[in-house]
Amino acid sequence: MRDLQRVLSLSALALVTAATLAAPPAHATPAHATPTHATPTHAAPAHAASAAGHAGCPSPDGTDVKRSTAGQTDRPPRDGDAALKGVRVDHLPNGFSYGHVTVDAHDGVSEYSYRWSDNRDDVDRKHRSLWVRVVCWPDAHRLTHLRKAPLVEGAFSGDERTVKIGGRQVLARTGDGALGHGRYLGWVERKGTVITVMASQPLVPELDKIIKGIRLPRS
Repeated sequence: MRDLQRVLSLSALALVTAATLAAPPAHATPAHATPTHATPTHAAPAHAASAAGHAGCPSPDGTDVKRSTAGQTDRPPRDGDAALKGVRVDHLPNGFSYGHVTVDAHDGVSEYSYRWSDNRDDVDRKHRSLWVRVVCWPDAHRLTHLRKAPLVEGAFSGDERTVKIGGRQVLARTGDGALGHGRYLGWVERKGTVITVMASQPLVPELDKIIKGIRLPRS
C-alpha cells in the first residue's frame, strides 16, 4: 500500500513539474504580440546650406546651389554677365580655362561667388585668377563694418587701407596665404550687400576696370 501511494505521489509531482516547465514565463512576449518599445528612427542627413539673401542682395538659384554642393566646374568658364545671378562683371580679363560657383551660409551671412582661373599652379606668379563674391550681411552699413564681417575666407583683419578704385571707396590689401598672390579688396555696395574681389598679380593692372564694371540691379 505504501509503495502504491509513493508511486502515485511521484507521478503527480512529475505532472506538475512538466506543466511548470512547459508554461511560458510570465514576462515573455508572445510571438504574435507587437513589441512595446519604439523602433529607433534614423536622422535624415543634413542638407547643404543655401545662401538665401535678403531683399536686394543677389542670391543663387537651385541650379547654382546644386553645382556648388557637387563641386562642379565650368569648362569653359561662364561669361561675366552669367556667372552670378543678379550680378554683372562687365570687364572680365581673358586667359581663363575654367570656373566654378560657390554658395555658402554661416554666422548670419550668405555668400555667393564665382572664381575664374587658368591651369597654372596657384603659386605660379603668372597664375591668372579672379574671384568675385557677394556677401549678404544685414549688419553691413558702411565700409568700416567690413572689419567685423564674419567671413571665413578673406576676413578683413584691420591691415587694409581705404583707397579709391574704379570709382568706389574700398578696403584693399595685398593678397597672401590662402588668398594667394595679388590684390584683395571689398566694399559695401549698398546696405546689407558686400562685394569682395580677389585678383591675382597678373590682373592687378586691370583692377580699376574690373571694379568699375561690377554692377548690381537696383533694389
